[in-house]
Amino acid sequence: ENGKLFTFPLAGTRPRGRTEEEDQKLERELLKDEKECAEHNMLVDLGRNDIGKISVPGSVQVEKYMEIQRFSHVMHIGSTVSGQIRKDKDAVDVIDAILPAGTLSGAPKIRACQIIARLEKQNRGIYGGAVGYLDFTGNLDTCISIRLAYKKNGRICIQSGAGIVADSIPEKEFNECRNKAGAVLKAVRMAEGGLA
Repeated sequence: ENGKLFTFPLAGTRPRGRTEEEDQKLERELLKDEKECAEHNMLVDLGRNDIGKISVPGSVQVEKYMEIQRFSHVMHIGSTVSGQIRKDKDAVDVIDAILPAGTLSGAPKIRACQIIARLEKQNRGIYGGAVGYLDFTGNLDTCISIRLAYKKNGRICIQSGAGIVADSIPEKEFNECRNKAGAVLKAVRMAEGGLA
């Protein structure tokens, strides 16, 4: 908006607690987890780099850093990175500079995308893309499509993912994927019952 670009890296995940006390305990644990913090720092750095490609030199800044963001089923570490878009760039350039988001690719981004294309057995489809709007004044607002369901061949499909790094523990990453998909699965189950 008004030529300013914001991105909100989210990385580092824990399930929500059943009580406020459990939430606070999980938040403290998350902020002390070296692996989760390293993953988040990588994404903040990648966000600064992506925004820097199309921003006025010296305008890129981290406005908020490592704050817990609570959602219905999970919590994440979140930051806010911003920059002033150069006059010769527009919303389409923003999309080109930002996507794929580091949250879905990793770093270094180009090499990570090559490895993903080689190793993953199926195309990600809309998963990891952007959903949003571009208005007539050039304002753009999008989100990454990582909490969604889609219907294919009569089946409802839900995708989720986790950041994999050298010291990842497969069972923890699997549980993270299940926690992330939980809210979408709950919404699908509610929709199956119809609206009351």
